[in-house]
Amino acid sequence: MEGILWYVLTGTRGGTNRVRILRALEEQPWNANRLAERLDLDYKTVRYHLDVLVKNEIVDYDDEGYGSMYSPSSNLHQYQETVNSIFAHAEG
Repeated sequence: MEGILWYVLTGTRGGTNRVRILRALEEQPWNANRLAERLDLDYKTVRYHLDVLVKNEIVDYDDEGYGSMYSPSSNLHQYQETVNSIFAHAEG
């Protein structure tokens, strides 16, 4: 999982936005629309990055509907040290 975290959050072009999204979700659950507003990103961009994060089991959601709430996956706390290192790396 640590390798996946590093790759998805720093090793790809959209990593910066995915880090921003994950940081916001660590504060509280959000739906895609609210995340887009909060992070000043296009809704479709946020949806794309959420799909990548869900696919890689970094983020979970509570429902498949429009207002689905997203939050860090339940197993992510095991890798909090790695996530913190990635956040520090992203700040640069």
